Amino acid sequence: MSKVITITAGHSNTDSGAVNGSDRESDIAQDMRNIVAHYLRAAGISVRTDGEGKGNASLNEAVKLIKGSAIAVEFHCNAGPKTAKGVEALAQPKDKLISQKLCSAVSSVMGSVIRGDKGWKPENSGQHSRLAYVSNGGIILELFFISNDDELKIWKDKKWLVGKAVAEVLANYAT
Repeated sequence: MSKVITITAGHSNTDSGAVNGSDRESDIAQDMRNIVAHYLRAAGISVRTDGEGKGNASLNEAVKLIKGSAIAVEFHCNAGPKTAKGVEALAQPKDKLISQKLCSAVSSVMGSVIRGDKGWKPENSGQHSRLAYVSNGGIILELFFISNDDELKIWKDKKWLVGKAVAEVLANYAT
């Protein structure tokens, strides 16, 4: 029997997060959660999510799902100048290696720059101080910069491949 993996989508149904035209971070996070959950379930892995389809629970509810999980990952997109690019994960030091593997998986499909320490950044890096999801033991995976039109296009073209690569890293971790 495998361990439980928790997969959540950032921003909930009440907060769109960053926006680029009609593309909303919360929708991208939901897509990624659904894709990764699909691949994990197909591999026989026990998955806990904060919703199905377009359902997306609040941060308070998502944080509650972390307890008892072998690993918990919440999907987000970064935003910044149109030229900003790359993938990174915010996590506690205990999750540095798995964070780096997740970022490498995204980069291998999207051709993204890997930011930080091979993808890993502590939760207090940059504009962040304390992040509830990370403080409770989860990983925030910033897939790409939604503000970068080129990265957004690559995501749209390859999201199922990105999801599969991330699911493979998580499945290896859980078994």
